[in-house]
Amino acid sequence: MPAHKKMQSIDESMPVTKPHQFTAIASLLLAATLWGVIWYPLRLLEQHDLHGLWSTLLIYCGTLPTMLLLMRGHWNEFSRAPWMLLAIALASGWCNTTFILAVLDGNIVRVLLLFYLSPLWATLMGWLFLREQLQRDSLWVLVLALAGAIIMLWHPDTGLPWPQHRADWLALSSGFSFALVNVLVRHTQKVSVYSKTASAWLGVIVVAAVLIIISNRSLGDASGYTLTAAFLLGALVLVVMTLSVVYGVTHLPVYRSAVILLFEVVAGAVSAQLLTDEVVLLREWVGGGFVILAAYLSAHAHIKNPERVS
Repeated sequence: MPAHKKMQSIDESMPVTKPHQFTAIASLLLAATLWGVIWYPLRLLEQHDLHGLWSTLLIYCGTLPTMLLLMRGHWNEFSRAPWMLLAIALASGWCNTTFILAVLDGNIVRVLLLFYLSPLWATLMGWLFLREQLQRDSLWVLVLALAGAIIMLWHPDTGLPWPQHRADWLALSSGFSFALVNVLVRHTQKVSVYSKTASAWLGVIVVAAVLIIISNRSLGDASGYTLTAAFLLGALVLVVMTLSVVYGVTHLPVYRSAVILLFEVVAGAVSAQLLTDEVVLLREWVGGGFVILAAYLSAHAHIKNPERVS
């Protein structure tokens, strides 16, 4: 979400401070670990007859009490940049909903690696829509991410790199939406991180609700305990994950935060190997290595070009 997926977005307008760096690193590692293993409680909810769309809706409804606390004194900010906050809400809503559906339907490691193609999309968006010049670092990100995508998506039967399952499409669209959220957040400086976080959470609720209505998805036979568990997963775990990211990026440089959050892939890979019988092919590990290297270079590039979105 992923690192998130997750507010997922790093707000570079927030100041970087020196104190408490150890605590900041620990909070980011906690958030990355939780995002890497969030698939497990999601699958448990599904095993107890709660569909992924309903899980998404209830989990993010669980954030509402915290959102109301965070937004005290900030509600007027929605009038400062209404269209940008609406765009953040919709992009974040799609990002998080599709990520949850992807980890429920697909191979955990493959989904995480395809999601982390987001630096590729962010670099292309910056070039196409924000007229940002492609520096050498950006070109390396593009080449490595594209190489990783081709290797991972290569289909021996067709001889073409193409998504093979619904989960592939969901993971790719989630990563694309995550990149879009980051671009929008970077260029919405008139409002606080609290308003952006609230917009993101509300967006997930709206998108999940709309998809439930469109698909005519009933609540099914999920028990009250299961529904309560989903709500608490949002009220406790998701809120901790989000606030941990917000705390971490306010006390560390953005590029360092982004690199630390890559630990999500490690947590996801280890937990998937321990808790499932899913097999990751050598081709997927190699392609994934290129993708992670591209993500690392994208984050590291902020040292030289702190204003770039990538």
